[in-house]
Amino acid sequence: MPADAALIASQQACDICPVRYRAVCAHCEADELGELESTKFYRTYQAGQVVVWAGDRMDFVGSVVSGMAGLTQQLEDGRTQMVGLLLPSDFLGRPGRAVAAYTVTATSDLILCCFRRKPFESLLMARPRIAGRLLEMTLDELDAARDWLLLLGRKSAREKIASLLVILARREAALIKRPAEGRITIELPLTREAMADYLGLTLETVSRQMSALKRDGVIVLEGKRRVVIPSFQDLVVESGDDSDGGIPN
Repeated sequence: MPADAALIASQQACDICPVRYRAVCAHCEADELGELESTKFYRTYQAGQVVVWAGDRMDFVGSVVSGMAGLTQQLEDGRTQMVGLLLPSDFLGRPGRAVAAYTVTATSDLILCCFRRKPFESLLMARPRIAGRLLEMTLDELDAARDWLLLLGRKSAREKIASLLVILARREAALIKRPAEGRITIELPLTREAMADYLGLTLETVSRQMSALKRDGVIVLEGKRRVVIPSFQDLVVESGDDSDGGIPN
């Protein structure tokens, strides 16, 4: 399994981890971090590689350090729907559940900071800060899921694409501890095919709307994956959300 050894080595210490203050360990004191350190390990995946199949046993939980993963569910007739995204600092797995509910696939090169499931469950019982932070993240995920229902059910194709870009831009800004405003550059971790699947659109519609946003000056495309957002507020307007939030970051 290919890995960037230098990057992983630089992340062995929790206090310099790039997602430390947003991940499940965000509220941990030094002794709690030490306990997490004793059970953690890193895993890396290439874009397109499956992390776990739905229905398979999952003996670990963890946080996304870098990259993105998609959650998919398959119907009996073989149709597949992407039902969620995991961005940096998001939590993968569910304590108390040994079997994966969804297939998890790396949509870009992915690094996970993993914890063995049983020891992590014991820590949740013994360490309220870790349990409290996981609850906060779970409630944020619930809010995001409800807003995503609105996006899929009521928003236009242009608003759907803009909303996804808003989510990615807000997370990018949060990871470097800056407000989501002004000019923001993001690396798009999804192919246009994956965007279409996730947003319930056709590939042709995604390409057409991305081109329209570019033509109108809302975004600038640099290569296949780099997206420059000259004015984040203009993008929020295009998404149909209000300036105070819309979908949580």
